[in-house]
Amino acid sequence: MSTRQTIELHGHPVTYRMLGEGPPILLIHGITSSSRTWKRVMPRLAEKHTVIAPDLLGHGHSAKPQGDYSLGAYASGARDLLIALDIPRVTVVGHSLGGGIAMQFAYQFPERVGRMVLVDSGGLGREVNPALKAATLPGAEYVLPLIFHPTLHDAALKVRRALGRIGLRGSADLEGVSEGFASLTEAEGRRAFLNTVRSVIEPTGQKVSARDRLYLTEEVPSMVVWGENDRIIPVVHAEQAHDLMPRNRLEVFPGAGHFPFNDDPDRFITVLEDFIATTEAAEFSDSHVRRLIQEAA
Repeated sequence: MSTRQTIELHGHPVTYRMLGEGPPILLIHGITSSSRTWKRVMPRLAEKHTVIAPDLLGHGHSAKPQGDYSLGAYASGARDLLIALDIPRVTVVGHSLGGGIAMQFAYQFPERVGRMVLVDSGGLGREVNPALKAATLPGAEYVLPLIFHPTLHDAALKVRRALGRIGLRGSADLEGVSEGFASLTEAEGRRAFLNTVRSVIEPTGQKVSARDRLYLTEEVPSMVVWGENDRIIPVVHAEQAHDLMPRNRLEVFPGAGHFPFNDDPDRFITVLEDFIATTEAAEFSDSHVRRLIQEAA
């Protein structure tokens, strides 16, 4: 993995990793995760590409201010980072919450998106793991400090390290979720998590949907990647999105969970590089977007 770098945007420090040279790929992580979630694939993708992986605001080593944690705000933050790094257009890859951000990014700033890849993405249906729905309930802010007490977290890490020494490894889902939940042992991380999850989920399920705007991907090469055994967001969302997206490739990873790029990094790199190599990046104009919107009205 590349060394973390930090840039100040709108008065807040934003941490990111940037590695390699070539056509740029923007990797957007999911809720409670960070740029570290891409550690198994980023170095190899960087052999052919410039790979940028930020810690979203409220996550990882980036600032965790009071403020707007909506998909629109995250999309604007991604745009601002690319402007600061002088990167005009990317293949955007979004995982989980990051998939919702990727779709919002493509909607708000189509001229900056050459291709779009959604990985076990939010924003494509109502169903979501009950634990995330529970986090939207009143009083969750008082329960989380009890569940994610620093002492309990330290003990869990010691157990995981001990199992690792004797050759036992948890699943990619266990690893990904436990890494993400480390941020919930701090008050600022819990506040950012609750603000984020409540912006996209309610007690009955996901409340933000991009399905009515997927037609806008008509001329954006798109790919949906999903783990067959995802227990956080069901694979049926991938199948439904594939049907709604005009130029879409669907890749379901057998046996994989919510983190297919960590369950099978070799396959993920292969399908992503093939997708990029066999498609031509989209080029949008205001007049083109206007035509699509008016035709759908």
